[in-house]
Amino acid sequence: MAGRGARSDSVGTAVRSTAGEVVTVGLGPVAVDEVVRVARQGAGVVLSEEAFAAIAHSRTRIQELADDPKPVYGVSTGFGALASRHIPQELRTQLQRSLIRSHAAGSGAEVEAEVVRAMMLLRLSTVATGRTGVRPEVAAAYASMLSAGLTPIVYEYGSLGCSGDLAPLAHVALAVMGEGQVRTADGELLDAAEGLARAGLEPVVLAEKEGLALINGTDGMLGQLVLALDDLDRLLRLADIAAAMSVEGLLGTDRVFAADLQALRPHPGQAVAAANMTRVLADSAIVASHRGPDCARVQDAYSLRCAPQVAGAARDTVAHARTVATRELASAIDNPVVTLDGRVESNGNFHGAPIAYVLDFLAIVVADVASISERRTDRFLDVARNHGLNAFLADDPGVDSGHMIAQYTQAAIVSELKRLANPASTDSIPSSAMQEDHVSMGWSAARKLRRSIDGLTRVLAIEILTAARGIDLRAPLTPSPATAAVIAALREQVPGPGTDRHLAPEIDAAVRLCASGELVAAAESVTGPLS
Repeated sequence: MAGRGARSDSVGTAVRSTAGEVVTVGLGPVAVDEVVRVARQGAGVVLSEEAFAAIAHSRTRIQELADDPKPVYGVSTGFGALASRHIPQELRTQLQRSLIRSHAAGSGAEVEAEVVRAMMLLRLSTVATGRTGVRPEVAAAYASMLSAGLTPIVYEYGSLGCSGDLAPLAHVALAVMGEGQVRTADGELLDAAEGLARAGLEPVVLAEKEGLALINGTDGMLGQLVLALDDLDRLLRLADIAAAMSVEGLLGTDRVFAADLQALRPHPGQAVAAANMTRVLADSAIVASHRGPDCARVQDAYSLRCAPQVAGAARDTVAHARTVATRELASAIDNPVVTLDGRVESNGNFHGAPIAYVLDFLAIVVADVASISERRTDRFLDVARNHGLNAFLADDPGVDSGHMIAQYTQAAIVSELKRLANPASTDSIPSSAMQEDHVSMGWSAARKLRRSIDGLTRVLAIEILTAARGIDLRAPLTPSPATAAVIAALREQVPGPGTDRHLAPEIDAAVRLCASGELVAAAESVTGPLS
């Protein structure tokens, strides 16, 4: 991976522990899968010897500047609009402590533990480049807290996405100082000082430049982007499975997914989505039943026929977002920064625009993938369009309502996703006495994308729940082996067609199966890995 140099070596408050697994943070970037392992699976963290050496080397330069009577921003001055004040040496420890305390000004609900762990790892990765000028013991403290499963409490509101994610990162640094609160790996809430003591760790007293170095980064928005990419890798495969099941249950054709037709419009994501749908539908007796010359249908509705075009465009947008994330992972973001030749220079690399844009792009993608899914669900429920199935897939229409209101739930979510697709990055609100007069709002873009991904999961779950019922009602015709495997996994927790039952628990069960990847795994047990 190009960038800083060659490597040497769900939502909630608790983190799954991966016993014994360790991610090494070196001079080069951490990989996407490493972020996921630390954030979501509780992997521990160690610093390479090369990283420790680079950190120590740049710290000597900061110390030289700290001893110099000439003011240097971030080392011997105030911050932001207060940068013109020279701070004497005897007040610099207080300066760093005051910076973190004042910037830890978040409000609202707790941010998920996986987001905070990702943010900590990414800040540590930048520190490990040696471009920030912090001491080795500060870097070691971050690694130790991650390995101990101690997660600082960070709050929903506070970041404008410029000068980095200041407030969220300040809450992390506050905990490293032994102030604020943390949660343990099992979710217990503790004062930070007690949490550190239980783990055998000492609070850190910050020196010159260190407070600033710990909060001037895009790590919060980047961490959420990386986690979103992990989610969308699974959900776009699930969307292809759901679309194929709807095509099958609605007596659609798979001919439109043929590779030669897709090649006429050579968008790579489209070809992948069509190939996935073809593989899921392979050997379907339902599809074969209306493939002959007696079939009077000319063509399917757009929500069926154009499924690869929508899912493919989504994949191509995700690929662009992954490129941006990869570049950002290879970045060393701080202000001021210690350059390779020893200069300490102010810069604007903390501005979150590159990440904010793609977070907003992905929210648009999520809304549209959910929208086309809802349209396919609706077709199953309408006797004018479902080709012989009961109204609303009800057992006894009129007495039973079937999946009528499940589609209402989908529609409500899709409407919300459309609102969440409005970009945060086109907004800006000035701060710091107009010194920070244009901001990215990248953190806000990340927060709404997380909500959007949750909504997409629920919409796809309802489509699969509905398609499975429609396919069951096509008996004695049988579905494809891949579809049968998905329905079998679903039926372990959700019964098949029958009179009306309490539907919310069945939807929740389907959501869990979708979020965990179990339904994708069921399909792939037949098709092999989908792309």
